[in-house]
Amino acid sequence: MPTDYQTFEHDVIVIGAGGAGLRAAIEASAAGVSVGLVCKSLLGKAHTVMAEGGIAAALANVDERDNWKVHFADTMRGGQYVNNWRMAQLHAQEAPARVRELEAWGAVFDRTADGRILQRNFGGHKYPRLAHVGDRTGLELIRTLQDHGVHRGISVYMERTVVRLLKDGDRIAGALAYDRERGRFTVFRAKALVLACGGVGKAFKITSNSWEYTGDGHTLAYDAGAELIDMEFVQFHPTGMVWPPSVRGILVTEGVRGEGGVLRNSNGDRFMFGDIPDNYKPQTAKDEEEGFRYVLGDKDANRPPELLTRDHVARCIVREVREGRGSPHGGVFLELQTFAQWFGKRKRGFDAAEHWKKKLPSMYHQFKELGGLDITKEPMEVGPTTHYVMGGVRVDSDTQMSRIPGLFACGECAAGINGANRLGGNSLSDLLVLGKRAGEFAARYAKETAAGQVHADQVDAAGRWALEPFERAGDENPFKVQQDLQDMMQDLVGIVRREDEMLRALEGLEQLKRRSARCKVPGNREYNPGWHTAMDLHSLLTVSEGITRAALVRKESRGAQFRDDFPNKDTANFGKVNTITSRGPDGRMQVRLEPVPPMPGELKDAIAAEAGGKLPEELK
Repeated sequence: MPTDYQTFEHDVIVIGAGGAGLRAAIEASAAGVSVGLVCKSLLGKAHTVMAEGGIAAALANVDERDNWKVHFADTMRGGQYVNNWRMAQLHAQEAPARVRELEAWGAVFDRTADGRILQRNFGGHKYPRLAHVGDRTGLELIRTLQDHGVHRGISVYMERTVVRLLKDGDRIAGALAYDRERGRFTVFRAKALVLACGGVGKAFKITSNSWEYTGDGHTLAYDAGAELIDMEFVQFHPTGMVWPPSVRGILVTEGVRGEGGVLRNSNGDRFMFGDIPDNYKPQTAKDEEEGFRYVLGDKDANRPPELLTRDHVARCIVREVREGRGSPHGGVFLELQTFAQWFGKRKRGFDAAEHWKKKLPSMYHQFKELGGLDITKEPMEVGPTTHYVMGGVRVDSDTQMSRIPGLFACGECAAGINGANRLGGNSLSDLLVLGKRAGEFAARYAKETAAGQVHADQVDAAGRWALEPFERAGDENPFKVQQDLQDMMQDLVGIVRREDEMLRALEGLEQLKRRSARCKVPGNREYNPGWHTAMDLHSLLTVSEGITRAALVRKESRGAQFRDDFPNKDTANFGKVNTITSRGPDGRMQVRLEPVPPMPGELKDAIAAEAGGKLPEELK
């Protein structure tokens, strides 16, 4: 092995230090193995903090009717029944224990009057289920995990980008990374490796994701020979800010709607009342009075239509804008004032501004400071923003190990639990439940397996590939290539899709690949953002192609995938299959369809019980 490559050796390496990575690292360390935690940015700088609304877990603290079977049924319904049912089952069953564990580790949750963890309403959840800390739940989760993990002796390597996974035969042996500050390479040797690198949002123009989310985990696994699953399902959160420019793309938590926020078009109409699907009517508000009583905790009231699933609300907003009823800057209005006025008439001395500052402190302060907008008095202009990808690395439901021995994945870069659409709040409980399992089984694998050999030729080849942008004779600018990719994906493979547009996107991706290969980076390796962007392009182009090819194969509309040319669900042909993306023998990306494994009868019964005794067509 080259002597100028710094080398670190651990039993388990975790790549990604968000909630999933931290939880995996904590669990692996608790098993008594040596753990290294590698992150692209700084520790604590993770997309987990954007999950503001809460952690979904059937604690039944607010409504005693809630239980894991209801949570499971909600998750499967939200995912349109192409979820990995076993992952959804484990998630629903184990989430309450993971939340109580987090509380024992020091998380400070909002409380009910009798001192239990308070839970709020959220889109797609039948009962108030989200344990929360105001609208800063993700931040509190990260703080708690960091504080707990720092005492475990975990080695943390910050600001290092992993460029290639290293293999010994078919199994994982380590990874090659570079130090973003100095540009020097580092070899990480490990018996087991956990990918927890987040999502793909930076493949799109408008996103709530920050700069790190370029599909690194997906691409590292794919390049190493793992399979990706369900890549067509990209969630566009319905409420990202579209105006003013200083806050464009910033997420407006679903908690705003869970606490009484309503959506209106430019005519002032609360348009979601006209878009209640038939199968939701028994659970959805028939009028404004019903919905507001539900927000205040009336268990017998029907929930407001703003709390339908994210894919449905996002498409309704797009329709309003396309048909000329949008806000001045291409969105719709989200306002708290209607609920405040209604509630104020029923509670003497009600101070609406103070109420919202207490309930939604981050929302109030960030939009006041960054955008000069007082959300307690003025409506917000919101529209769909790329938020989350349901697709990712295909893993075993119980162990989180991929098809490559020793390679595990969890969090947003793993797939299965969410199916065609993720319910709000499930991401935080997902990363706790399945992050723990990934760390647990990675440690078990490391204890039972001897370290693989890191081959010098692999390391050298990966290093040479990473340095190519400095040596090219091309004249392309990596920032411009990234911008053009984002514009194209937003326009052609966005929230509404058509075959002709996606075929144009595939042609555009081939052109962008050629342009990427001509990207020239000036200067040296120290403090060079151009080089970092050139490295990100490989991941962005890979996941963009995966999303586009999988979306073309699925000729129906399901969950987050909406085909304008196939606007209906095709239960007969697509309601029981997943799209599997892999590298073909010729090195080119290929997508195939594979049946969803049959669900046990007792789980079908749980779903039927929540659907009025009627089993969905996909499960028959």
